[in-house]
Amino acid sequence: MKPRVIVTRRWPAAVEQLLAENFDTTFNRGDVPLTPTQFKAAFLNFDAILPTVSDKLPKSIFPEADNRTRIIANYGVGFSHIDVDAARENDIVVTNTPGVLTDCTADIALSLLLAVARRAGEGERQLRAGEWQGWCPTHMIGTKVTGKTLGIIGMGRIGKATAKRAHFGFDMDIVFYNRSKVDDDETRAMGARQLASIEDVLAQSDFVSLHCPGGAENRHLINSARLSAMKKGAFLINTARGDVVDQDALVAALESGGIAGAGLDVFASEPEVPAGLTRMENVVLLPHLGSATEETRVAMGMKALENLTAFFAGEPVPDRVA
Repeated sequence: MKPRVIVTRRWPAAVEQLLAENFDTTFNRGDVPLTPTQFKAAFLNFDAILPTVSDKLPKSIFPEADNRTRIIANYGVGFSHIDVDAARENDIVVTNTPGVLTDCTADIALSLLLAVARRAGEGERQLRAGEWQGWCPTHMIGTKVTGKTLGIIGMGRIGKATAKRAHFGFDMDIVFYNRSKVDDDETRAMGARQLASIEDVLAQSDFVSLHCPGGAENRHLINSARLSAMKKGAFLINTARGDVVDQDALVAALESGGIAGAGLDVFASEPEVPAGLTRMENVVLLPHLGSATEETRVAMGMKALENLTAFFAGEPVPDRVA
């Protein structure tokens, strides 16, 4: 008998086809996030749950008894939306999909950086509204990117990929903060300098790009005090997780001119976006597009499928996080 699995959102068709062929698979054809009650039922009725970032799996939805689920194969690299301690308590393996979304997320980080610095979103809105009066020397002056300093918070795969694009593409100087020591050929080739604290990075950077995990450990890592440590002309870029930034503090810093602008692909309570952000012209907002390419989304699904297949075959699971 094939293991019973439930997929909580629609995945690329090629991946769904393979899941249907290899498992007794239930798909969410409506593509609407499951409710807590539906998740509780899933733990009792399925051998595997395949969630993604739009799902919330707190301790309260894990069953107190009669749990059937043995693996949560997450569709995405981040897993702060899953209570991994509760999973361990219930002897449930948790996996993610690292590596395959590195390049596309780094591309989005650079897209946000360029767009907010050169006022691209603002300019397009003006043009589409029919308000452009033609070229003039003082129209919509932005900030030069080439040669500036980029600060990376979290020098993992995506942080390095973003830094590489910025340094070799735009001749940017790279400084970074990482909890552990980073000293490898890739980082040395960029001349990237690891600084002792987040505050040191913020003080030196013209642009700050966040690439650290979300969850309780890093919630509001960028708060009012750290926003105050940034240069007044600096820009904040976030493609990590929304809860890494205190959004109220960010709105206050932007309104007061404490920083020059922000480019955001993620938000604390998606799909909700604070009105304070949407009304400001010096903020570029994207609807969580970091991994949104056909190649990447398929690769993520194949990673999840690989983890599932290995688990039910009794083999080592490639991307186990709990």
